[in-house]
Amino acid sequence: MKKGYVYLVGAGPGDIRLLTVKGEQCLESADVVLYDRLVNPLLLEKTKPGAELVYCGKLPDRHLLRQEAINDLLVKYALEGKQVVRLKGGDPSVYGRVGEEAAELDKFNIDYEIVPGITASIGASTYAGVPVTHRDHGASFAIVSGHDKSPEGQPLIDWEGLAKGIDTIAFYMGVKNLPYICEQLLKNGRKKETPVLLVQWGTLGKQKTLKGTLETIAQLVKEQKFSNPAITIVGEVAKLRQTQSWFERQPLFGKHVLFARTSEGKSEIAEELTRLGADVFEYPRFQTKNLDKSQLDLTKYDQIIFHSPKSVEWFFNQLKQDRIDIRTIKSNFFGASKKSIQTIESFACNGLSLKQLREGSKLVIGPLKWGELVDKRNSLYGQHDFVASHKEELVVQSNFTCQRILDEDRVDTIVFPSAESVKAVTEQIKACNETPETLSQRATIICFGPATQEVALSYGYEIHAILEEPSQQSLIEELLKL
Repeated sequence: MKKGYVYLVGAGPGDIRLLTVKGEQCLESADVVLYDRLVNPLLLEKTKPGAELVYCGKLPDRHLLRQEAINDLLVKYALEGKQVVRLKGGDPSVYGRVGEEAAELDKFNIDYEIVPGITASIGASTYAGVPVTHRDHGASFAIVSGHDKSPEGQPLIDWEGLAKGIDTIAFYMGVKNLPYICEQLLKNGRKKETPVLLVQWGTLGKQKTLKGTLETIAQLVKEQKFSNPAITIVGEVAKLRQTQSWFERQPLFGKHVLFARTSEGKSEIAEELTRLGADVFEYPRFQTKNLDKSQLDLTKYDQIIFHSPKSVEWFFNQLKQDRIDIRTIKSNFFGASKKSIQTIESFACNGLSLKQLREGSKLVIGPLKWGELVDKRNSLYGQHDFVASHKEELVVQSNFTCQRILDEDRVDTIVFPSAESVKAVTEQIKACNETPETLSQRATIICFGPATQEVALSYGYEIHAILEEPSQQSLIEELLKL
């Protein structure tokens, strides 16, 4: 059997948009992903359907999987011929033990690549509004582990050289040893007034910061029960921290939204919420599978109505396969959504809205599930023929992501844009041992319109807000009130 290939990938500090292009390509093609606790679970949504996800769950003082076991798994999967991604928070070469994993792969002559990522100290400090170097405040920068393999777990390093020779020091996972760290820096020549900044869950919507000095920070951490995961920045650059950073000033910073969906593809609304600072998880996840071509004569209709962009793509693919010249199609093309109209126009055809429908023969092209909704279709379009272009299949591994998101308490708002989305979420989230009642306790429920509200109530959800105008802007306005 041909050996597989291993990618040792840095996931970046948290914000999924900070993953490198190459890292994303590796995830999309991986057969197996072994990932750590500090990897944002939303990155797992970039994996292909059916990929195996293995949680390695590392904490500073204990490991769900020991490093030796992780090494063994990398070798095992690669020898099975699989493409493997080892996904680590930040950069794999910065306290990621990538050297040990690479050495193990070398023993078995397994090919691999190391894909760098943005390391946590630079990402977290930047999102907290503090550069690690500054012409006026810090010309040198060092990264130091806040714990090590010594009996007490306290870093055994050249404290005098660090205290006197480096302007900005970033300590990784050093909250537990912070009193010791401050004591050593003070003992070795650092001034007690030296600014210190702690950044917890840097680059994520639950980012928190704590500011003090070498003299005060340990007590502040104790009083405010500040804990890992956190980066500690010591140096004059820390005084550049303002009341809020550029990241924390984003309108929807701190909002954690589960945006319900019923089809493949990203929601434009969800993308806008993310741009405004919200952490958004689109759930559940679907993949589209095209169906066989129809036996109907697609050229005989006055009007063709497309229910989704996928239906448009399917139609034009049928024309290509059957070598039908588009100029022989005399139909007007209608899109049931803005995206459908845009997709029609991407094929250099005129896309019309449903308001412009007229009398005449009609063909409706849509997903397989619409084939069962005869009464609904008839009420919308009158007499017509129907062709199923594709079907949406659930990607069950999305439940794995959902469980991790819930475990990290990263859902405080659930948005249902349609009645169908209520059904999809309610059915799938059972795998995470959640019910409409428990979800209503942990999150604010927002519905698009009365019809969605009615279905949500029937399932047992407690509705907090109904958007009479189901639009992106009205949703943003509602979120800003929370």
